[in-house]
Amino acid sequence: MVSALSIDKQMELIKRGAIEIIPEDELRTKLKKSQETGVPLRLKLGLDPTAPDIHLGHAVVLRKLRQFQDLGHEVIIIIGDFTASIGDPSGRSVTRPLLTQEEIEKNAKTYAEQYCRVLDAEKTRVVFNSEWLGKLDFAGVIRLAAKVTVARVLERDDFATRLSEGRPIGLHEILYPVCQAYDSVALKSDVELGGMDQKFNILMGRDLQREFGQEPQIAIFMPILVGLDGLQKMSKSLGNYVGITEPAGEMFGKLMSIPDDVMPQYFELCTNVPMPEVREIEAGMLSGRIHPMDAKKRLAREIVTIYHSKEAAQAAQAEFEHVFSNREIPTDIEGVKVPASAVKEGKVWIVRLLKDLAGFASTNSEARRLIEQGGVTLDGEKITNPNAELKLKSGQVLRAGRLKFGRIEME
Repeated sequence: MVSALSIDKQMELIKRGAIEIIPEDELRTKLKKSQETGVPLRLKLGLDPTAPDIHLGHAVVLRKLRQFQDLGHEVIIIIGDFTASIGDPSGRSVTRPLLTQEEIEKNAKTYAEQYCRVLDAEKTRVVFNSEWLGKLDFAGVIRLAAKVTVARVLERDDFATRLSEGRPIGLHEILYPVCQAYDSVALKSDVELGGMDQKFNILMGRDLQREFGQEPQIAIFMPILVGLDGLQKMSKSLGNYVGITEPAGEMFGKLMSIPDDVMPQYFELCTNVPMPEVREIEAGMLSGRIHPMDAKKRLAREIVTIYHSKEAAQAAQAEFEHVFSNREIPTDIEGVKVPASAVKEGKVWIVRLLKDLAGFASTNSEARRLIEQGGVTLDGEKITNPNAELKLKSGQVLRAGRLKFGRIEME
């Protein structure tokens, strides 16, 4: 049922955290019409299943979709199995490698398991864009391409840059934004959400809908969440992310590491704390009335509660304070089994220990980065050489970063 909440109140909710709504007056008109007719709006979000681990940065857009669901509207998640075989060129200086069908299916399944931690599964429709794009024959592709000019496509900054520098652009890349725009036509979407990096593609959806005689969709753009380092966007490849499926304790600890100055953005984009209260917290920190550590604990509790529970958040805070405030070892440390086959001449390479045996890093480069940044200790002794070969014994405590502990178990 479409919400009876006043349009002004709905707009206030929707505008929270949004960078831009194009055009805002048309969104207001669509909301009013929906309320009068009882027909929910159709909201579209496209996900190319190329990086299936959803983190808080991805959840910024998903949370905005959830607000629309709570207002009674329909959310359609498009798993871009067809467009993933092309590869979105947005912001890229080189052509992306194509995914296999097996990779696409595996990633799509992982996405589906994760986004329902944010969205209401019963109010979310999932479709695959191969359902319509895969049925286009060559003549259909030509007819679709005829509705878009080459000049329009080459307005994209990344394409213009590559052309000026003499780098190649594949014809399939030029067709990518046309394919994404056609998704909006196929679904007759009323609203599409995305990050600012998707602005060109989403606005092309508006253009193509007009060409097909449809009422153009509203474009809502959300900001890119800065990562734990406070400098670059949240990204798994940079290691500055918080995954929404991570254990409560790990999530809490990671959030306690963010710089103080990014807390207001996290409160606004990642929590349900009312904005007047967020501004009070921000003002309190600036005046010294609120200690940043207290604000950060509140932030971490709010986020962990969303993805786990209030009880899990409280337990995570208690464990954090036990370990970091009292400088103690966690009460429950998992064992790190070191098989005889991993020991060469009585020693184990530290990178292999972190990545393959302890699972504290997903790649060798991530393990090296942890070591070089001074984030790895063995029984309290810092290890700074990524080429170090360690002589291990059972009972030693391996630590990586602020959050990961393991007790060595020699076999």
